[in-house]
Amino acid sequence: MEALTNSRFEPAEATLRTVLESNGQRFTEQRAAVYRSLCARVDHPTADEVFTSVRTEISDISLATVYKALETLVSCGLATKLTYGDDSARYDARTDEHYHARCLACGSVRDVKNAAVTGRLPEIHPADGFRVEGYRLEVVGLCLPCATRES
Repeated sequence: MEALTNSRFEPAEATLRTVLESNGQRFTEQRAAVYRSLCARVDHPTADEVFTSVRTEISDISLATVYKALETLVSCGLATKLTYGDDSARYDARTDEHYHARCLACGSVRDVKNAAVTGRLPEIHPADGFRVEGYRLEVVGLCLPCATRES
């Protein structure tokens, strides 16, 4: 896949079009707007937050269209879906390997900068022939505003 044009994933329309079409998907202005919105953020938004953002650009876009566009971006490798045990999901335009910090109070999710896992990870052997495809490291705690409120 061709690299996007800057470090914060400035949406390159030609790249978006190429990746979508190579995955059997059509390029649409709605998908482009959702992708632009997602790439412009660092806060790992929910679909509702992307919807609110995109409505400033495309006033008649539906929430269902935003959900479908996000899932298409994920299936094409242009975004990552972060899911949690409470069935909530957030989306990330960064698809490289990196880690997240999630606030247990407000639910915000941020990238962990300059993180490196050193040493060997524990060996994990799930029962019943479960095949491990990867892992996700997430730091949980309280963001500064929530920690300040609790003090």
